[in-house]
Amino acid sequence: MREEIDWVRLDGGVEVYLEDTGPLSAPAILVLHGGPGGSSYVLREGLGEWLEDYRVLYLDQRGGGRSPALPEKPEFFTIDALVDDLLALRAHLGLSRWTLLGHGFGGLLALEYARRSPATTQGLVLINPWTNFPWLATQLYRASLALRGLEGVELEPPADGTALLREALAQVEPKLLFDALLFPSQHSRLEYEWLAEGHPGLGAETPGQMFVLNGLWRLDYTPYLLEVKIPPRVLLGSRDHSSYPEAQVVADLTGGWLEVLEGAGHYPWIDQPEAFAEALRRALSL
Repeated sequence: MREEIDWVRLDGGVEVYLEDTGPLSAPAILVLHGGPGGSSYVLREGLGEWLEDYRVLYLDQRGGGRSPALPEKPEFFTIDALVDDLLALRAHLGLSRWTLLGHGFGGLLALEYARRSPATTQGLVLINPWTNFPWLATQLYRASLALRGLEGVELEPPADGTALLREALAQVEPKLLFDALLFPSQHSRLEYEWLAEGHPGLGAETPGQMFVLNGLWRLDYTPYLLEVKIPPRVLLGSRDHSSYPEAQVVADLTGGWLEVLEGAGHYPWIDQPEAFAEALRRALSL
């Protein structure tokens, strides 16, 4: 299989790590990982076998994963900056259109790209997208209560989730909180950790920290969904408490296609591989 690995220099001197795989003549898919600050490594390991008929671009977003580190300055880490990188990358590659496949935080970037540049968006596939960060902060806080044996407290999503997020993270180790939301079983978590073990580019901290300073956890993208003209295909794991059921609104407000994968968490190809493979096939064929 064709594979080209490179660091691509974009506008402003920013460099990003890119794996360009598959037939050059095939329809192009840009894979957008979660985070902020994650890596496309796990997505390639998890999705690669189902995308072999496409030209697939596995990008590590600016400052994260295997892309070169950037200074700890908030202006380097905004939604606009990351989407500008995608626009510049498409031009660099000479592609007129592509499909964007976004996972978690990457789903937000895919939606914003499509909102800004519908003419260059062939399609949108979103896997457990994160679009309402005050709601997610509330989920993390609920998880912190549960882990401390304090379940049952009624909470409404705040307008600004930053304070709630910080309180949750101050009470319980962050990995335990996210594990409680993302993984439906210990087996699921261990399989993910086995996959990620030893990979040095999975956990860059600077992007996440800078996005907190930039107010990411105040962002509820819901109103902007009405401006997205490309109906997305949304795959949701019913046991991913970081996106389900909230992310159903993405399909509702955009006229998109929704499939809920019962028993699956944030990485549905781990929990329900056969059901996920069939759902992904349908999503890409629409």
